[in-house]
Amino acid sequence: MIYSEDFPIRWHETDLNRAVRPSALLAVMQETANHQLHTADMDLDRLRDEQRVAFILSRIAVKIYEPLHAYENITAQTWVCFSHGFNFERCFRVLREGRTVAEGVSSWGLLSLDDRRLVRVDELEFPVTPEEKLQFDDLPERFRVPPVSEMEFAGKRAIRYSDLDYNGHMNNTKYPDMLADFLPAPEETRVNGFSISFLKEAKYGDELSLYRAPFLTKTGGAGYCFCALNGAGETCLNALLTVLPA
Repeated sequence: MIYSEDFPIRWHETDLNRAVRPSALLAVMQETANHQLHTADMDLDRLRDEQRVAFILSRIAVKIYEPLHAYENITAQTWVCFSHGFNFERCFRVLREGRTVAEGVSSWGLLSLDDRRLVRVDELEFPVTPEEKLQFDDLPERFRVPPVSEMEFAGKRAIRYSDLDYNGHMNNTKYPDMLADFLPAPEETRVNGFSISFLKEAKYGDELSLYRAPFLTKTGGAGYCFCALNGAGETCLNALLTVLPA
């Protein structure tokens, strides 16, 4: 079952190039998913407080076909996909006047908060009908980045109050903008896609070290790959950002 919500684009969701920031777009997608769970009487707070489980984002890839601007009205769609094992698959689509302007695919784990184990898909009764998963050839969910020794040090990023959610770590919608902060020339580029693999939570007080390297997609698109290490030297995430001239 495809679930839809209508949203207006707010001025404060746009960047210096007047396009919606990647984190704001991801927040719209995930808020639509939250609304679907809420209307199915399965919202995130109830899952956490009553069933003692929480969804943890493992991987997400988002393609942005056209920029969105302030005051435009959009329709955000989401649906769960046929899933198995420990991976809950979910897709997203954003439309403007009926035209698709962005799409996303994601994989989630369901974590038991009491014993910190992952919960299998068949252990949770999901009250919505699954649909087919989107496929991206040139922006994969799974990818490899170069060794850190072969990447350029881009800078450090401390995790603060404004990054945190109820799970006590940096909310996944914050990461795309954090990575875009380390693009060499943000005033000259527009992010038109991102793929992030989350490996370890970034918690309050952590200071991440960001490394980057240029890359080309299979279709010749330009972008950068990123790796973020915490203070203990552990990899928190690997990511790809594709860019176009602003």
